[in-house]
Amino acid sequence: MASFSKLNSAVLVGLHARHVLVESFVDAQAVIHEIDIVGLGDTAIKESKKRVKSAISSNKLNIPQGRIVINLAPGNLKKEGTLLDLPIAVAILACGNDVEREIPPGLFFFGELGLNGVLRRVQGMLPLLIALSKSKEPKTIVIPQENVEEAKLVPEIDVRLAADLWEVLSFLNGGELPRVPSDRALEPDLPIEDDFSEIHGQYQAKRALEIAAAGGHNVLMKGPPGSGKTMLAKRLPGLLPPLREEEFLETASIYSIVGLLNSEILRRKRPFRSPHHSASRAAIVGGGVDSRPGEVSLAHNGVLFLDEIPEFSRDVLEALRQPLEDRIVSVARAKGTLTYPASVALVAAQNPCPCGNYGDPDLVCTCSARDIVNYNRKISGPLLDRIEIVIEVPRLTYKEYTSKEGGEGSASIRERVVKARETQNRRFRKTHHRGFTNASLNSKMIQEYCRLDGEAETLLEQAVNRYHLTGRGINKVLKVARTISDLEGSETIQAVHLAEAIQYREKITEG
Repeated sequence: MASFSKLNSAVLVGLHARHVLVESFVDAQAVIHEIDIVGLGDTAIKESKKRVKSAISSNKLNIPQGRIVINLAPGNLKKEGTLLDLPIAVAILACGNDVEREIPPGLFFFGELGLNGVLRRVQGMLPLLIALSKSKEPKTIVIPQENVEEAKLVPEIDVRLAADLWEVLSFLNGGELPRVPSDRALEPDLPIEDDFSEIHGQYQAKRALEIAAAGGHNVLMKGPPGSGKTMLAKRLPGLLPPLREEEFLETASIYSIVGLLNSEILRRKRPFRSPHHSASRAAIVGGGVDSRPGEVSLAHNGVLFLDEIPEFSRDVLEALRQPLEDRIVSVARAKGTLTYPASVALVAAQNPCPCGNYGDPDLVCTCSARDIVNYNRKISGPLLDRIEIVIEVPRLTYKEYTSKEGGEGSASIRERVVKARETQNRRFRKTHHRGFTNASLNSKMIQEYCRLDGEAETLLEQAVNRYHLTGRGINKVLKVARTISDLEGSETIQAVHLAEAIQYREKITEG
């Protein structure tokens, strides 16, 4: 019987994997027979010794007699979660007589143990497998059977599936564990469930969302309750191009971390997140005790919809400025900073006033002028600077509501959006950023790529003088105009493209 053993595992720090060496030492001379776990583990890891002891005993396996010390190296790295249950159990068994052979150095273990030895699904398995697959050294990974769908997404690494501790022990003693099935995960391209053809009227709003989808622009919709703002927002993901492979894996990894990976994500459906306005800052941008990704990261490569945006706390809205600008979220911790991706299409909606009737030709607004001003001031200027398209969504007339005329479907609109995105990919290829959109253009790139014809130059000058556009306001108009011209297949921005872009500027706060 060996008194010392070691094996490999890993933990996640944000989306990045860090190697963990699990060491076990048995002091057979100790009077007190106990298991001590050291190495900066969280509460779940400290409790793992109870799950491990029960799992070993229930399978009639032998725990070595003596004081057992489990070290999770490096000792200064915080370890979180239950995925180290299995490697801890195997390290203990390797110090006894149940493991007949030495554990190979290229073998990695992950899994949560039930009290009866059953292996349960662990969170964050996908980013761990992706990280381990990038190593040049050959590896064999033992994971729970329940994580099979995530393992299918990383076919270039040797992954073995185990249902319980006994199967893992048999594998270590020369038996076999099943490999991941060769069939790929669920087929992509779900049919579009929420289609634009179902929305009556609102032609300007639908056109604005088409432009937003084509150029990656953020949108603010203003309109009374019941005008269709939420319906419009829910249909935006159906206009976006299919997820590329790297986008899909990144999105799926985030959902794997929080344990929300489901069939819709596996089928490459773009995320749509709509948090309630009472959500905290940590829930929206990430953080908290366990530094989880927030809603803005869960909406990565999809849509983040903030309904009744003035009702969100000022602290939450100001925290969104950095993710919308940099497309990442930085969560500060005592021993470092975690970074999560946050490339989202922001769609915000609000009423024109607290009662919702301001500007309605048929209904009386009961709000005072001060109430209306204060309500609209809840969205700060710096946040509005990151919203390129602002549109009015009026109440439907009875004729529009009862119209039998079907609008254009999402599929045909998406075809135009895909072509516009392909144009942008070709244009920005030298930036080495696939998926780079017009919304991400900086001032230097605007000068290079947003060329105006003579009539458009004159129109822009008139708009600047009439509406007192700032430099930032001019850039917003030019980026939207660039997207409109891409949708029309024009290399230069013409006056008609610029005129439409000017309509989408924020009338109240600009200047």
